[in-house]
Amino acid sequence: MNWTQIPLGPLQTNAYVLMNEKKEAVIFDPGGNGPEFIKWLNDQQISPLAILLTHAHFDHIGAVDEVRDAFNCPVYIHEAEKDWLSDAAKNGSGRFLGNASITARAADEIIQEEKTIQLGSFSFDILYTPGHSPGSVSYYSATGGVVFSGDALFKQSIGRTDLPGGDHNLLLESIHSKLLELPEETIVASGHGPVTTIGEEMDGNPFLSGF
Repeated sequence: MNWTQIPLGPLQTNAYVLMNEKKEAVIFDPGGNGPEFIKWLNDQQISPLAILLTHAHFDHIGAVDEVRDAFNCPVYIHEAEKDWLSDAAKNGSGRFLGNASITARAADEIIQEEKTIQLGSFSFDILYTPGHSPGSVSYYSATGGVVFSGDALFKQSIGRTDLPGGDHNLLLESIHSKLLELPEETIVASGHGPVTTIGEEMDGNPFLSGF
């Protein structure tokens, strides 16, 4: 099992493609550049099984419909943001992009609770990590030793909480109670910037000290 980080969309948000030896894959947060991203997947002969969204801000959803339609795969989102995909005001594109708003059709699967999901050979623990947004979730693969954290936790930083539905204290609580409880060697595949590890952020993230 291996994964690839691919920055996509207007803010170069990190999409991730987690793939097994049969080239089946799970895609996290396809933020834009749909045609180019689909061509890359086809060139690599990758077969996506699902699209897992960490949250529904516009820079994470720009290519959702194109990828979903190209590969006939379901889209997962937390119930707290199930109506954000189609609402430019809620997903932020109306505020930041004006007339160039970004929307997508409703998700196929609604996450209502923390649980383990199985997609082909892939298994993920869904961790509810709100604070950056009300429906933020992180997907932990124990076998892969990686957590796809969206915009909750970054290398030496945390997600912004000044957008609608953001809550700084709640985000810190989510990080400490959910993400920092993972093994220290766990790779953190963040929505922006370079990857890091849980141990590195426990030791050196200035936003997490003193909480």
